[in-house]
Amino acid sequence: MSEGAYQRLWESSHVTLQELLDQEQPLLEPVPDRERQSFQYRLASLYLHYLGLLRRFDTVYDQMVQPQKRRLLRRLLDGVAGRVLELKDKLVRADLCENHCLDRVLQDLKFTPADLEVPIPKYFLLEQSTTVRERGLILAEILSRLEPVSSQKSFTGMRRTEAIILVQKAERARQGRLRATFMREIRRDEEQDRRIREDGWHKFSQGQAAVTIQKVWKGYLQRKRTQQDRRMEMEFIGMLPSPNQVEHLSIISQACLVEDVRRLHQMEKEEEFRAAMVKAHDSLVETEGPDMKEKMKEQIRQWFIECHDLTGWFPDYPDVSSGGSYSIFADKTPEQVRMELEMQVQENRKKEQEKSKEKGKDEKEKKKKGKEEKAKKGEVDAVLQVLPSKCIPMISAGHEEYLNTWKNRCESVHPSQNYDSETLREEKRKEVEQEIRIQVDELMRQELRNLRLAVDKEEERPLRAPKKTPGKKTGKKKEKDLTPNRSVESLYEELVISGLLRKSESVALKDYIGDFLYLGSTLSLAKKLPMPSLFDIRQNVALYAVLRLGSPDIHTMAPLIRSILLVGPSGMGKKMLVKAVCTETGANLFDLSPANLLGKYPGRNGAQMMVHIVFKVARLLQPSVIWIGNAEKNFYKKIPKEDKEMDPKRIKKDLTKALRLLTPGDRVMLIGTTSRPQLAEMRGLCRVYERILFMPRPDYASRYVLWKRMIEARGIQPTQHLDISALAKVSDGYTPGHILQAIQSVLSERRFLQLSKRPLVASEFLGQLVKLDPVYREEEESLKDWYFKTPLGKKSMKHRMDQLEAEEAKLTKEKKKRK
Repeated sequence: MSEGAYQRLWESSHVTLQELLDQEQPLLEPVPDRERQSFQYRLASLYLHYLGLLRRFDTVYDQMVQPQKRRLLRRLLDGVAGRVLELKDKLVRADLCENHCLDRVLQDLKFTPADLEVPIPKYFLLEQSTTVRERGLILAEILSRLEPVSSQKSFTGMRRTEAIILVQKAERARQGRLRATFMREIRRDEEQDRRIREDGWHKFSQGQAAVTIQKVWKGYLQRKRTQQDRRMEMEFIGMLPSPNQVEHLSIISQACLVEDVRRLHQMEKEEEFRAAMVKAHDSLVETEGPDMKEKMKEQIRQWFIECHDLTGWFPDYPDVSSGGSYSIFADKTPEQVRMELEMQVQENRKKEQEKSKEKGKDEKEKKKKGKEEKAKKGEVDAVLQVLPSKCIPMISAGHEEYLNTWKNRCESVHPSQNYDSETLREEKRKEVEQEIRIQVDELMRQELRNLRLAVDKEEERPLRAPKKTPGKKTGKKKEKDLTPNRSVESLYEELVISGLLRKSESVALKDYIGDFLYLGSTLSLAKKLPMPSLFDIRQNVALYAVLRLGSPDIHTMAPLIRSILLVGPSGMGKKMLVKAVCTETGANLFDLSPANLLGKYPGRNGAQMMVHIVFKVARLLQPSVIWIGNAEKNFYKKIPKEDKEMDPKRIKKDLTKALRLLTPGDRVMLIGTTSRPQLAEMRGLCRVYERILFMPRPDYASRYVLWKRMIEARGIQPTQHLDISALAKVSDGYTPGHILQAIQSVLSERRFLQLSKRPLVASEFLGQLVKLDPVYREEEESLKDWYFKTPLGKKSMKHRMDQLEAEEAKLTKEKKKRK
């Protein structure tokens, strides 16, 4: 795509954004609970549109070259991502579950399941690439110091005699295989000759022989033509890959090369723009700075005089936290300031007169309000409402900036995508003005003190302390630093040596394969509870973990989620998802699994010190993921005998305290994984883990995609001989881990070499599946029962029961009317 194509995509995205902003205001109006379905539909529609907008803004930001546009796009991209996370939170509250049946909404909007995929902004990894590389080198260097000699001693030498014997064995085996093949061919030829002699020669006339040959040849040609037509049809509808894979791959590699070149071009323009910013700042300070300073002083002095003339005393100067003099003169002329002062004086007089009249009325109104509130309490509980968004003001401001600055700008003025000097000077002028205003405020505060002493004979007024409400603690609770004299580098090395900080394997989130739940709405209408698909699990992990950890701005704006728990049978890919989160965000991986803590940081205060160091390093080197495998062990109801030695509950209290201290902007995520949550105490587990994602066995659609993609990943294109649909049906109850094991066992190197002569068939995988134990229905039902005892699961079941009771009551009323 050219720069013009990205410009057009940006313009069309803002048209969509304007439509979405127009739909935001009606969403704030309260909706009765009886209209829950329409409210959910509106939320889902808005969520899908914002997802599409996020995808487009990410594409434009990744390839746009002009540096000023990129800054605006970055704010819009982060704002839209934050809004997507807000809407996800609203959907969970409205649906009372983590997975949402959006198939009907997709159909109405003419969208595909691909439009539901959560896009991960490319800048997450691009901006973290240098940091991740440096951190990887430090980690490798520390690990190499731990095992300096082990790699050298891994290979032991072989004597010459042993080597000769080994070569002789291999050569004899090779010759034996060749001799056996040769003898097999001789026996086959002899058998054919014997049969021909026994049957006798078939005598054909010349015409009959010609007709026979023609039949065979024409049949062969027709079969080949039919096969080609069928393949062309399947390729056309997208059911088979095109044969010219080499050409396809060359086009993709060429497109990737163009994208990389554009990114290099971005870096060059960014460096030019930063140099121009410094130059413009210095130029404005030298040329316009003195005039700005004098103008501000005169404006503030005029304010002093007018206040003294109107009220008889000099005003209190605004402090730094409230913005100084900017809070008074922001976008106002001196005449407007004077008018405001006069209005304030008049209002003060009116208030004093009205105070005496209102005293009697207040008591009566309070009584009335109390009665009204009691009457309305029942109504408020049954009302659905969306709270004002933190992201919409940021998105609206970015959209306004686009309309005012870039919409009607002629792009032919800057064909080389250089920065706009006029816009740059305007932005820098505001920054210079703020810097000078801070200096002027300091000078004018001193001048105000001198004026009070000289004119009013009054010393400086003490600032009024804000009133403290009894029983409420002000300020943020701070954690006591247990390692104040330790550097981050030394703590990092200590965690690596103790095995609490690990190198994460590189796994992309898209490698967690699974398909969309196509029949979610149909199951809901049939009074069946739809279970989340692997596609839903992947989307939830992207929303709860990846988007939040990838950007500090998104993390600050989005609803705060500190921890998630992945619950499902073994083999569902829970650890893979943890690694994928680290890969997609460039996060550090800390391992606080009970088995990994055995013998580390012993003693009464050891657990506290360990948790403190982990969370301190995680905060300082964010983004970070703290993983706890077998998370149920930290909250055992009763510790088994075999686990008493490791003392799995020793970090429980410190972990809870450390999590509470995480605030918006701290990109640290606790991810727990468990396959036996029934053994844990429900209350403690749900207090630590804010979101619980249930991972049931894969459904038919996900199993079909798993078999197909995993076989293709081994470099094999499925043929007509391989019935993947049958494999998906037979493997019901097996996890993705089981399917991967079966494929790895069957597709050995030897079998791979035989594919040209003996195509792959479905029956080959059955023998391997039989050897593996599936997830039995009783185990899954046990996990489901546990999930519906969680806070969100209880609400979901209660709402479902209320719906069923309401429908039954409605049916009984209809029957009575008929009678």
